[in-house]
Amino acid sequence: MSKIGTLYGVGVGPGDPELITVKAFRLLKECPVIAYPRKMRGAKSYALAITEMYMNTADKEMLGLTFPMTRDKEALEAQWTKTVELVYQCLAEGKDVAFVTEGDPMIFSTYIHLMRLMKEQHPEVQAVSIPGISSVNASASRLGLPMADGDEQIAIVPAVDDYEAMRKAIEEHDCIVFIKVAKVIDLMLTVLRDLQLVDKASVITKVTSSEEMIWRNVEELQGRELEYLTLMVVRK
Repeated sequence: MSKIGTLYGVGVGPGDPELITVKAFRLLKECPVIAYPRKMRGAKSYALAITEMYMNTADKEMLGLTFPMTRDKEALEAQWTKTVELVYQCLAEGKDVAFVTEGDPMIFSTYIHLMRLMKEQHPEVQAVSIPGISSVNASASRLGLPMADGDEQIAIVPAVDDYEAMRKAIEEHDCIVFIKVAKVIDLMLTVLRDLQLVDKASVITKVTSSEEMIWRNVEELQGRELEYLTLMVVRK
């Protein structure tokens, strides 16, 4: 039996192709299989677009993986089982697989679920995470904003449609990074107004990429539709 390949979760950074680690660069060169999230509507994967700066896809086995956006448990389980098996087929042939993800693979990443299921279904597979610069780190630099100093507390919170939870997150921490904020931007503005902290918030879309947009006056975003890869930083 041939040696089982290694599954790598490779963080390729927040958007700027230069914000990729030397280790990630080496693995992209060495791994024969590059797995990436494939968009349902044909749009190019954000992580893949970064990755393509460092390799010729014609020289690789490109494995596009579809992750359905649904709450249907049976549909999710069926698709995830199929996804894990597609990756495992390559690993079973002795091929190392690099699953590329924007930011860091262990922070709110699709790779986390892939890794867990792979370990459950094929415990013989070795899964290795290669850390990447997250959008949180990148936002601090782009805003010129120290997010935590001394004994201050920082929180990374998925923004949800829950006024009290969002208000509590702000009240209990010195700095809060709200990810996935696009879908609840109006609610977040209401919370900030009620706490008189509108001037302490900034919003960034696709940080460090060529499509980056920054709003320091967040009132401009009332009623706006924003990209999925948008976060809000509130620094009290």
